[in-house]
Amino acid sequence: MQKLTVRDFGTTKKGETAHLYEMKNEVGTTAAVCDYGAALVSVFVKGKDGEPVDVVLGFDDVSGYEEGGDSIGATVGRNANRIGGASVVIDGVTYELDKNDNGNNLHSGFSYYNKRIWEVTDSGDDHVTFCLHSPDGDQGYPGALDMHVTYSLDEDNTLAIHYEAVPDKDTVINMTNHSYFNLNGHESGTALGHTVVLDADSFTPADAESIPTGEIRSVEGTPMDFRRGKTLGEEIDEDYEPLRFGGGYDHNWVLKNGGRFDKVAEVTADRSGIRMEVYTDLPGVQMYTANFLDGVKGKDGAVYEKRSAVCLETQYYPDAVHHDNFPGPFCRAGEKYDTRTAYRFAPGE
Repeated sequence: MQKLTVRDFGTTKKGETAHLYEMKNEVGTTAAVCDYGAALVSVFVKGKDGEPVDVVLGFDDVSGYEEGGDSIGATVGRNANRIGGASVVIDGVTYELDKNDNGNNLHSGFSYYNKRIWEVTDSGDDHVTFCLHSPDGDQGYPGALDMHVTYSLDEDNTLAIHYEAVPDKDTVINMTNHSYFNLNGHESGTALGHTVVLDADSFTPADAESIPTGEIRSVEGTPMDFRRGKTLGEEIDEDYEPLRFGGGYDHNWVLKNGGRFDKVAEVTADRSGIRMEVYTDLPGVQMYTANFLDGVKGKDGAVYEKRSAVCLETQYYPDAVHHDNFPGPFCRAGEKYDTRTAYRFAPGE
């Protein structure tokens, strides 16, 4: 059985042809990725009725990814999430970044990695490797690098994402994937019935602009406690300052994996029965409940509204460059940035 298929995915406004790469395993799970933005476009997993369910939000062709502003499916870099004040000091030099979020820097500013065509440097039945050359000064950061992102799909229904780069100057690197998951199906409406487990005893509270204060706060006795599992909707509207500031869940949890590649989260759908496990070697995960989606026109005629999905963005903590007590996303010249995240899907029961 041919497992990898490639087809045209439309044309960008610049006249570039985008391509969609679809991997399929023996049990019928498929994952499709696009060279525009190295985006995850679809993942089909069998629901409890045996029919395939597409569990990630997305678009029918490249134009949706080009025009969209919600980072749907995106590979985000060079630095994911926020940097307060849109500046960073590296080796005593201050680098000014784009102020694209209330005077702060979000997902590295206006020149997004996910708004560029990536080169496919390797592919096979079960994997696709995308490469993006990011020159010195790109997005305001020092150092040139070639960012490699490899998606692979195995027979255990694990979709793995491997990030690799070696900068030629000291810089910041903090990559993530910004897929929006709805395990009942991308077009199925609210995700608030999903049950989530997070292996985290604490989180990093943020101010009204979503910049962490530097505190690492216990989840004990708060709506942020997902250690024993609960639905997203159970406490999302509690009168709790972090939830008010975020409009729901949009926070970084402090993981307990100690830098090891390990299971850190689990999500189970209430209707399809599909379960997703999240693995990473990174120290944090941003759980975001799509609080700002508002009538986004997606694939297959779907319209994505507020809280119609959940993102689990593995990462270094937001604004870690300004907090010595946070693990730092600094990568030294000649050192290899090498990190893995994986989403393992279990069919509905």
